[in-house]
Amino acid sequence: MAREEMTDALTAIDAALLRRLRSSARRPFLLGICGAQGSGKSTLARKLAEHLDLAGIRCATLSLDDLYKTHAARQRLAEELHPLFATRGVPGTHDVDLAFALIDALEGRREGRLPRFDKGRDDRLPEQQWEAAPADTQVLILEGWFVGARPELDAAIDTPVNSLERDEDPRGDWRRYANQALGSDYKRLFARIDMLVLLAAPGFDVVRGWRTQQEQELRAQGPGGMDDAQIARFVQHYERLTRHILGEMPRRADLVIELDPSRGVRAIHHRT
Repeated sequence: MAREEMTDALTAIDAALLRRLRSSARRPFLLGICGAQGSGKSTLARKLAEHLDLAGIRCATLSLDDLYKTHAARQRLAEELHPLFATRGVPGTHDVDLAFALIDALEGRREGRLPRFDKGRDDRLPEQQWEAAPADTQVLILEGWFVGARPELDAAIDTPVNSLERDEDPRGDWRRYANQALGSDYKRLFARIDMLVLLAAPGFDVVRGWRTQQEQELRAQGPGGMDDAQIARFVQHYERLTRHILGEMPRRADLVIELDPSRGVRAIHHRT
């Protein structure tokens, strides 16, 4: 987002958040930010946290990415359930109990621990390297690519949406387990959200382009990163749920920030 568009988004969230805070006694107030890969949700969450701190509102931020299960735990999932679970990202690859432990601590007016995941090592950082969320935290921002998502109907799972699902999950075991996980532990976590914000991409094809752009920028900085063929396969892990979110979440999110293909803000909608 450009600076003025980021300001517009922050202003819209801030106004809605302050109204909710005044009418809610729950602490921490849980603000969920959902946005597809490359949509700018992490940057928005960070800027919002800085803005709230300047306003004297104690805030902490937790990314869904920091809740990933350890590398060893995901390898066990891959061996016992389906090889595709070796790739982090989809429902079932997170330790949701870490989020509950944090929220419960803050609700009890105790200091909470913010889990942190090292994507370079593909593993969780040691707990002694986690940051602390102060006991008087008023707002906890939870951001992630499927924060607040609801599971699909069972019938929808049967039909593959791309070649990855067709060729590597022909029986649907991987996507079915992920969908069931979304309807259990994640459902309980997302039920704690007091206000849900959606950064709505124009469509999945744009999301694929955003991710390609991110990887190209990483490759320009040095060795590593995925080539275009690897990116094409990688984003297919997230296609089903991303399309589902873009189809159903705008009707129920408290605030929808519509993005254009360049990640500019096209429109902002408040749920009445």
